[in-house]
Amino acid sequence: MNRKKILAISGSTRINSINSAYIKALSELYADRLEIFVYKDLSGLPHFNPDHDIEPAPEAVADLRKQLRAADGVLICTPEYAMGVPGTLKNAIDWTVSSCEFSHKPVMLITAASMGEKAHESLLGTLKIIEANVAETNLLIPYAKTKISTDTKITDAETLGKIKEIMRIFIETIGK
Repeated sequence: MNRKKILAISGSTRINSINSAYIKALSELYADRLEIFVYKDLSGLPHFNPDHDIEPAPEAVADLRKQLRAADGVLICTPEYAMGVPGTLKNAIDWTVSSCEFSHKPVMLITAASMGEKAHESLLGTLKIIEANVAETNLLIPYAKTKISTDTKITDAETLGKIKEIMRIFIETIGK
């Protein structure tokens, strides 16, 4: 079976974030079907400015866009900061509005936070307006730290079941 290429973006810039742990857990669980690459330069992107959204794009922006175009799908796993989407993640998405890399792209959104409702709702709205294919492939994981072990195993059976269900839909969507 040809493994699909997935670009994973952690909304957290922390080196050892819970969101990165969830990405690692999914990479391990689906290693036979998905080749998950982690985007590593979220904090290196310049602040979005429409006056600078021209061709050629700034180098870091061009690299993000290239990685998004090359991916069969995108996995976003993000925390909630101050009841909203982390600024660095929103900044990255803003850089793709005019170039449309998310348009009709299969996206799986996991908001893994203490609570997360506000960030999840906000990010879903943003992804839908830029036409990302995310309708059935999103999940809010409240109290996320309590549902994954230090060795990146999802320990909560209900959470694992929900992840497996949306991953099934995500993989099917990518295959179409």
